[in-house]
Amino acid sequence: MSDTLRTSPSTVTEEPLAALGNTASPQKLKRSIGVVGGTLLTLSCVTPASTLFVVVPDLFSSLGTATALTIGIGSLLCIAVAFCYSELGTLIPSAGGEYAMVSTLAGRLAGWLVFVLSLLVVMIVPPVIAMGTADYLAPLVHLPAAGAGAGVMLLATLAGLLDLRANAWITGIFLVLEVIAAGVVAVLGFSHSERGAGSLVDLHVTGAGGHTDTVTAMLIISGLAIALFITQGFSTAVYLSEELENPRRNVARTVLLTLAISTVVILVPVVAITMGAPDLAALTSGDISGMVEAWSNSAVGTFVSLCVALAIINAGIVMVIQNSRVLFASARDKSWPEPVNNALSKLGRFGSPWVATLVVGVPGAALCFVNLDTLYGVTGVSVTGMYLLVAVAALLARRGSHRDQPAWRMPLWPAVPVILIAVLAYILSQQEVSYLLWTGGITAVATLYWALYLRPRKDTRWLVSIPEDAQA
Repeated sequence: MSDTLRTSPSTVTEEPLAALGNTASPQKLKRSIGVVGGTLLTLSCVTPASTLFVVVPDLFSSLGTATALTIGIGSLLCIAVAFCYSELGTLIPSAGGEYAMVSTLAGRLAGWLVFVLSLLVVMIVPPVIAMGTADYLAPLVHLPAAGAGAGVMLLATLAGLLDLRANAWITGIFLVLEVIAAGVVAVLGFSHSERGAGSLVDLHVTGAGGHTDTVTAMLIISGLAIALFITQGFSTAVYLSEELENPRRNVARTVLLTLAISTVVILVPVVAITMGAPDLAALTSGDISGMVEAWSNSAVGTFVSLCVALAIINAGIVMVIQNSRVLFASARDKSWPEPVNNALSKLGRFGSPWVATLVVGVPGAALCFVNLDTLYGVTGVSVTGMYLLVAVAALLARRGSHRDQPAWRMPLWPAVPVILIAVLAYILSQQEVSYLLWTGGITAVATLYWALYLRPRKDTRWLVSIPEDAQA
């Protein structure tokens, strides 16, 4: 298989570099964090509270009482996805994340397409979350959503230039505040319950004319793309695998632990809100802050809002950290013309890829001025497509030399990836055509770049490198 990269470090890193006339080894990130630090950073990227307050309200508006059910189904699917990430992340611990795993196991073109999808996700998600800042700073100051989001992105970019260990502690403190906010919402919702647990499967939403509509199975399936996006951040553990100590053990622990915690932190408040909303119209409006204030008082509402604003800033910092590592790895693996590769692979005095950090953060600030619905739609399609290709790689992870290589191994293989592939393909088929066209068009352009630039230079470009200490 000429298009499939081999995992031998000497084959992947030394020979291609020799072809480039460069005998130096690729720059490696420093292993400086364990499971606790990795979990804090990864949870902060999932950012449960900001997801709850920024993304979930859109689901309430379209799915009403079916929101909790949809997120629950999405979380179950994410268990299968997390199994795939855990096995592949310990088999191939690289800062390239999905693209390094898929390139090594399913071929270079598949890996390139995963990289493009992941790049779409990592560029779009931070501004989507950041734009929610304005709503939750409203008790103190009124700001336009786009301007507030751009400010958060620039602040996160500055923080992303710092040492990773320092950022782990900063984001850990913010994470505590956002979990407290989510807990307050859950307690208030359950203590003011207006309806029983049966409402969670009642499946109703307020329509445009104010009448009650039934949420169909097709609407739930369509909403699963956003539900997958809600807990998507657990993949950060894979991006950090070059900086985690003992990656063969700690990547899987971090992925699975993060998914479990984030699901609880997000789903429990959603159930509480569904049961505690004064009526279906209030639930469909998605005004969580308004409901919190009605359940308590303005002081509690302000406290929760400020905690959420901090959570959004926290999420921006971690996402910029994660996303800069993706660009750093792509440059190290020779994905671009040489001047671009040299710039994106530069490490600053704190050991962070500073040029890649700026490239992620500044365009992210600009994306805050793009239509939010389009950003949501493209992100949902991209996440689903990326998960599908990761599942394909997981199906191929036990062939040849990979069968006996030390790694965490998922239970129920190959049933888990096979079922996941079928379900994700069906979810994709139910998405809006415009979002599929946007994502498909970008993917088509990326395929042309592969065919016209990368493939003809296969000996010197798109050389996925695995760290020499990957077996540690």
